[in-house]
Parts: sequence; structure tokens; C-alpha cells
Amino acid sequence: MTNGDFNGVMVFSEDEKIVIELLSKGRELADKLNTPLSAVLIHTDDEAVIKTLFAQGADKVYKVSPPTEQVNTEAYMELLFKLLEEIKPQIFLLGSNVTGKELAPRLASKFNTSTATDCIAANLDENNNLKIDRIVYSGNGVATQIFNTKPQIITLALQTFKPLPRDDIRTGEVIEKAMGTLEPKVKIIKTSERTSEALRIEDAEFIISCGRGIKNKEDIQMIKDLAVNLHGEVGCSRPIASDLKWLGKEHWVGLSGHKVKPKIYIACGISGQIQHLAGMRDSDIIVAINRDPEAPIFNAADYGIVGDIYKVIPALIDKTKSQ
Repeated sequence: MTNGDFNGVMVFSEDEKIVIELLSKGRELADKLNTPLSAVLIHTDDEAVIKTLFAQGADKVYKVSPPTEQVNTEAYMELLFKLLEEIKPQIFLLGSNVTGKELAPRLASKFNTSTATDCIAANLDENNNLKIDRIVYSGNGVATQIFNTKPQIITLALQTFKPLPRDDIRTGEVIEKAMGTLEPKVKIIKTSERTSEALRIEDAEFIISCGRGIKNKEDIQMIKDLAVNLHGEVGCSRPIASDLKWLGKEHWVGLSGHKVKPKIYIACGISGQIQHLAGMRDSDIIVAINRDPEAPIFNAADYGIVGDIYKVIPALIDKTKSQ
């Protein structure tokens, strides 16, 4: 296939919320290219989901029959490769979740093309090639890259692109695709539901995060108590989740953790290293509590409290009990 064979914009994620974000940027790119925007659905016949995809900007929905009952990254990759090989979209957008980051390089390798992950901007250059921005050097720089091969496969950073207003009048074309059979190399032995302790912190509107200012694992309870009072979720910096393992990685906010965009983010005992700031800098309001007045976190904060979290947080808990 030559570069001229490719046309159109296509999006995929196994997560409906991520698909809606992808459709927002996809619609913009498709309109500039004067080409259709399509979405891929795997292993679902939910008419409500299909209606939502059209309402959020899709022109076509490819409803793909899976080659195996166990739909995992391996199966997704085989299905999507076959679909992309047939449909030949110029641009293929994935979300920057675990699945998307695994799929993008595998698909790019299959097509002998390039890829980029965690893109914070995606536009077109004067030749209608994809031009993206992505954060590099632990948040200290932004790299701009232009694709010169196709398909142009990228993952978009989560919580970066605002969904389009829902338009329930929009309709589109549903195209069913059967992709044959697959003998999986990986077999899922067991799946289990997430516990109440686990969460999608990206969806939280109010986050109370803790860092190395917490002296003992047991002291995280006061962060949890404040979160309960404020109807929020608990987050943390890298050392708490990765080094000390006092909280699960689902709470980790940062460049290598989760990118969040809550209405209010309270950083408790977090110094404010660039890796952490990269994950929460887009919060609507940032409140910092730290006993070091020179802590970098105050440079990013809208409101700052210079004080010992072991004094400030109990006082906040007491004041917010009735909230």
C-alpha cells in the first residue's frame, strides 16, 4: 500500500468515556480533511452505545465480530490490524490507557509506520500530515513531531480533549465486520470485579493527594477521612504508590501514573516535582499544603497553606465533618 491509499479518521478504545474524548479530536481532524470519522466497536451489540457514538461525532461505526470469546490486547491487535488493512484510515486514534499504549506500537510495527503516545495536541501540517505535540524529559519540554508515513497511529493523553456536545439528532452508518478466527497465545484464566478500594481517579472531581510528607502508612487514614468529608477521592505521588506501596497504583497521580483534571486538587505534603505536576497541572483549582515555603508545589498552586499537614489536615477534618 502507498501513502495515497489511506483516507479517513478512525478511533478505538474499549472504554466508552475515552472513545468520546477521541471522537472530539477525531471530528476536528476529519472535518479538516473532508473525510469520514469512524469508530470501532468490538464485542458489543449495545444499540445505546452505537447511538452515543453517532451523537458524539462518528459518521460510521464498525461493529467487529471478535475471533475469540476472550477479548484481550492480543485479540484487539489482530482485529484492528485486519480492519485497518481493509479500511485504510489515514489517522487512527487510541486512548493513552494501558490497552492503547500496548496497541499503538504493535500496530505501527505491523504497518511499518511510526507512532506517538501520550499526545497532548494533534493537528495537520500544510501537507495534511498529522502533527502532534507530546511532553518529553519528564515534563520539562514539549516535542513536536510530523508524520510522513501512513497510517498515522497515535494515542491521545486522557482528560486532554473536551467531548463535543451530544447531538442525538445525528445518525450514521453501522457496518458489521467478521474478522475470522484466532488461536490466542494468551488465555485469560480468571477475571474479578474491582473492589471499592479501586477507582478511576481520572473521573474524580475532587482529589486529596498525599506525598512524602506522610510519615507512616497508618497516617494515610487522615487523608481518607478528609476525602470522605469532602466527597472526594484519595490520590498520591509516585513514592507513596511505587516506592513505599502504601497505596495502590490506581491512586498514583503523575507522569507515569494517572493524569487527572478535577475541579479541586489538594496536595498534602507533596513537594511538587515535575513528574507529579505533569499529572495534575490541568486541575481547575490547586490547593497546596506543605511546611516548606519554598516547595515547588506552591508555584503551581492557586491557594497555598504553609504548615504541618499533621496539624492542618486534622483541623480541616474537624471543620468539614458536617459537609
